[in-house]
Amino acid sequence: LIKRGIPATLYEREASKDSRAHMGGMLDLVWESGQRAFRDNGLEDEFIKHSRTEAEELRIAGKDGVPLFEVKKDDPTSKDLKNSRPEIDRRLIREILLNAVPEDSVKWGHAFVSARPLGEGQHEITFSNGVVTVADLIVGTDGAFSRVRSLVSPAVPLYLGINGAEVSLPEELVASTENRDISDAVGPGTLFAAEASKAFVAQRNGSGRIRAYALHRDTLYWTLPADPKEAKRVLLDIYHDWAPWMRKFIEQADETAIYPRPIFYLPPDHSWPHTPGVTLIGDAAHLMVISAGGANFAMLDGLEFGLVLVDAISKGLDREAREAAIAEWEAKMLARVRPRAELIKENFQVWIGPDAPQAMVESMKKFITLEQAKER
Repeated sequence: LIKRGIPATLYEREASKDSRAHMGGMLDLVWESGQRAFRDNGLEDEFIKHSRTEAEELRIAGKDGVPLFEVKKDDPTSKDLKNSRPEIDRRLIREILLNAVPEDSVKWGHAFVSARPLGEGQHEITFSNGVVTVADLIVGTDGAFSRVRSLVSPAVPLYLGINGAEVSLPEELVASTENRDISDAVGPGTLFAAEASKAFVAQRNGSGRIRAYALHRDTLYWTLPADPKEAKRVLLDIYHDWAPWMRKFIEQADETAIYPRPIFYLPPDHSWPHTPGVTLIGDAAHLMVISAGGANFAMLDGLEFGLVLVDAISKGLDREAREAAIAEWEAKMLARVRPRAELIKENFQVWIGPDAPQAMVESMKKFITLEQAKER
C-alpha cells in the first residue's frame, strides 16, 4: 500500500524488530505466491540475495537418522526461481519487508485489545499500551490466536494432538568439529526423522544455525518446563533411544531459544460472513499445520488484498463498492487455501503416526508427484 501511495500503519505487538530473533526456521517460497510478493514490490533482488536453492534438499529417516528417501537439487547453485522453491529464513523475510517501508509506519509494542464499531465501517481500536485510534479498515494479521478474528468469526484453532518444542543449535556449535556428525546428518536443507508417533525435524538456516522441531503425540496439557535445563531433560527422556547426534543436539541446544510448539489448525471449511471495515490474512484467516505452505499463502494474501484496495481507491469506489470487492477477494482466498490445508493436515497425521517413517516416505512421494503435476 505504501509503495502505491496509500497510507497504512502496522500495529505490532512485539516490542521491537529484534524481538524473538532466534524464533522460526526457513520457508520455501514459490514463484506464483511468496516470491511474487517480493517481485511485485520491487524486492526480487533482495530475495535472490538471501534465498538458498541448495536448502531445498530433503531427507526422510527413522529414529536412527539414516536417510530412507532423499530429494536433491540437480544443480544446487541454480537461481532458476521459477522452477524451484528457494528457502529463506523467516528473520530475513521480516528484515527485508521492514526495510522496505518508512520506519514510522510500524508502531511497535501495540498489542490489539478490542475494536468498537463506529459505523460506516470505521472502528475505534484499543491497544494494551493504552493507545486508542480510529481506522477505516482493520486487517487482522495477528496469527494463529488472532484477537481480530473474533470480530468476523467465532472460529478458534483446534489442537491436532501433536505437541513438542522448537530448539536450535547456535552457529558456532554447528561449525565445531565435535558436531560434524550433526551437520552431516542434517545436510544443506531439512532432515525429517519420524518413528513411533514422534518426529525430529532439523533445518539448516542461512545464518548457519540449525533449528529442530521435536514433536510427539500427547495431550494439549503436556507442558515443557520453563527452566531450559529441565526442558532438555524432558526432551532427552522422550528421545532416549533416538540417534546419538539428535540427543547431542538437544543437550547443546541454545538455552535462550527453547519454545513450546503445540500444533493447531483451523478447519479447512472455515469461512466468515463479510464484516465491513475488517478482514483477515495469513494464519489469522487460515491457520494450517507446518509444512503446508502457510507463508506462501500469507504473502499472496497480503499482496492480492493490497492490490484490491489500491484498485478500489484508484477508481474512486464508494465504501459499499469497496466492501463488495473485499468480500469477493475473501471468498477467493479461502477457496484457494482449503484443498491444501486438508491435504497437509491428513499427511501430517501420517508423518507423525505409528507407521512412520515408511508411511511418510510413501506419502511424500505422492505429494511430490502432485506438486510436480501442478507445476506442469
